[in-house]
Amino acid sequence: MNFIDSERETLERLLPGLDAALTEVPFMDMERPGNPAIGIFRQHGGGALLVPKKYGGVGASPLEAVRAQRAIAARSPSLAVAFNMHHLTIASLIEIDHDEPGAERSFLELVVAEKPIIASGFAEGRPGGSIQKSALRVTPCDGGVLVDGSKKPCSLARSMNLLSISLPPPPGMDAGLAATIIPADTVGVSWRPFWNSPILAGAESEEIVLSDVFVPTDSIFPLGGSGRAHAVQDRGFLWFELLISGVYVGIASRLAEIAFSQGRLRAADRVAIAAELEGAMTALEGIALAMETGARRNRDLARAVLVRYAVQGAIERATNLAIEVLGGLAFLGSPEPAYLLAASRGLGLHPPARAAATERLAAHLAGAEFVVD
Repeated sequence: MNFIDSERETLERLLPGLDAALTEVPFMDMERPGNPAIGIFRQHGGGALLVPKKYGGVGASPLEAVRAQRAIAARSPSLAVAFNMHHLTIASLIEIDHDEPGAERSFLELVVAEKPIIASGFAEGRPGGSIQKSALRVTPCDGGVLVDGSKKPCSLARSMNLLSISLPPPPGMDAGLAATIIPADTVGVSWRPFWNSPILAGAESEEIVLSDVFVPTDSIFPLGGSGRAHAVQDRGFLWFELLISGVYVGIASRLAEIAFSQGRLRAADRVAIAAELEGAMTALEGIALAMETGARRNRDLARAVLVRYAVQGAIERATNLAIEVLGGLAFLGSPEPAYLLAASRGLGLHPPARAAATERLAAHLAGAEFVVD
């Protein structure tokens, strides 16, 4: 089938054998907590997908990365969603390394050597809350800070080896937001159940609890200040919008493949579904190519967010049509179509929410700077 073929070819070139290994596991088994997909991904070196080759990583470009994410999501939505935040941590460190080479380099080399799974507590599902402002409490102490609070949801909470979090900077650090990476077995770090939905449960998005967790000062990285997104943050959001959108195009693509397998599918319906998803993917590839040629400015982030909302609409139209043409018997005969339909709607739940961003995007189109909050 000439559908998702270039994405699967890209995935095979970057992470040989991963796609085949994922096809050996029943689909619904990969969507449950404790699924084997996370271990399979780790074994194939997937955690180093974005780590530059000079540090021993795969060194995927933005274009290659978004194609890989689509291919992975078409095999296991939960796996692709879970590791999207892992990849975001890596991408952010790469951006910091561009600006100010330092401890980030040794960490990136560690990612390649030890294959850690990194959970990310960067943003929370707090209605009305700012993703630029951490809800964690930081208390200065000798040699660093003590961190208290919780982050929810956090993907890979059950399997994590490391935890990346955003936090208010300690006194004396000129930043509005800082970040750190701590071992999951650090005293005071634990997790508790949070995700009660069966949809994307395999992403292990639970609550991470931090109780008097000590973080040394030299492990804290400043990200921004002055009440607006710092350049590193803008770049990190650009990566996030690109990759998470590719994930949900992949989820919708799996449902499309199921519809395409029906012999009675009309040519017009097949083309209509494919046109929505290929159009969405082409738009994302345009963002990826712009990133490769230097797109790192605030206006590039605004454009990426606009494309992400366009992708949401394309996914909704394509999956609605795919379910319609599958028919009731196919829908009721297997849990997979209904699961994929529900999972495909998840893109609208990721930041920035459309309601929160609309006024800022409208102001940006009129000439103002786009601010992510």
